[in-house]
Amino acid sequence: MDTYKLKARQRPLKEKYRDDPQAALVTLSADGQLADTEVSCAVQVGRQIADADLHPAAGGDGTLACSGDMLLQALVACAGVTLRAVATARGLDVTGSVRAEGDLDFRGTLRASPDVPVGFRAIRLRFDLDTAASPQDVAQLLATTEQCCVVLQTLTNGVPVTITHR
Repeated sequence: MDTYKLKARQRPLKEKYRDDPQAALVTLSADGQLADTEVSCAVQVGRQIADADLHPAAGGDGTLACSGDMLLQALVACAGVTLRAVATARGLDVTGSVRAEGDLDFRGTLRASPDVPVGFRAIRLRFDLDTAASPQDVAQLLATTEQCCVVLQTLTNGVPVTITHR
């Protein structure tokens, strides 16, 4: 997609959302189906099903997706798409890769040590970019990507989560 096509797609959306802020509020959802006998959960990912299991460090066998990996993959996907959209809108020719790494102490999730928190201790997001853009353009590209990446902002700023059951 080129700059013109992207801006042509986004222009009416931006105008609509400025005129009617409620129209910009969208509820995304994800559904999972618990396995009958295995310790796994099937999640719809695009047009495919991803079966998630425990990470090997928590007792999984490593043959299925790990939700911690999926979280990092969602971050990479969101950051990558956001960076490409911003670069395209600005007419910058940018290729390369995005990588996320996260540090987990599985003593927390396994409740093996009560003082160890559950969850990632740190996440690192790295862009390896190939571009002829100026250092200033790249810095602005990365800053805008950081500001506009939904997954990154959610991880960085947190969000209230409500848990229910029936």
